[in-house]
Amino acid sequence: MKLYFVRHGRTEWNEEGRFQGASGDSPLLNQAILDIERLGKHLQDVSFDRIFSSDLPRALHTAQIIQSQNRTPVDIEPQAALREWQLGRLEGQKITTMEAIYPQQIQAFRHNLAKFNYDMFGAESVYRTTRRVTQLVHSLKDEPYDQVLFVGHGANLVASLRTLLGVKPALLRDWGGLSNGSLTILETDDFRDFQVLSWNDTSFLESVKVKPIHS
Repeated sequence: MKLYFVRHGRTEWNEEGRFQGASGDSPLLNQAILDIERLGKHLQDVSFDRIFSSDLPRALHTAQIIQSQNRTPVDIEPQAALREWQLGRLEGQKITTMEAIYPQQIQAFRHNLAKFNYDMFGAESVYRTTRRVTQLVHSLKDEPYDQVLFVGHGANLVASLRTLLGVKPALLRDWGGLSNGSLTILETDDFRDFQVLSWNDTSFLESVKVKPIHS
């Protein structure tokens, strides 16, 4: 089974450098909508058996754009399990401000999740945020599907996908983050071992162009 994972398009809060988390949200930028249309065209011939999306508006909007471009669209299934990491008091805050106040903790969140003190911020633990996604993925084990799409969020998806790949918490972020609107594809035959077919791919932004509208 091939598992396609998309991080939502870039939002106003992404542009402002704010933590969004599971309780915060902001609209997709106009350019992000165009970029997700390009991704949708890139995936238009993929026949997805299921489309799962975080139930947060920025992810649902992303999923709807992808679905609208697909030649064999299926219904989008909102899933709370795919929400962004619940970041507690960090949500809505400027990242640069939090870096100045909590330099070691923000450094840990970005580079070594084993050292991230989630209790300090009232945030989800690494185990809790990754478990909800890995459980959703593993729930498909006995289904006769070939291709499934998941639309979610950067921090949660990085940690969750690397957990599926068997990586320990201290190294979950050692490949860096996922770009807004990026595509990552994993493949598995047994839901024990997962192979990476592509990671943080945005090449479709160059290879697929949206046709201009002529008046």
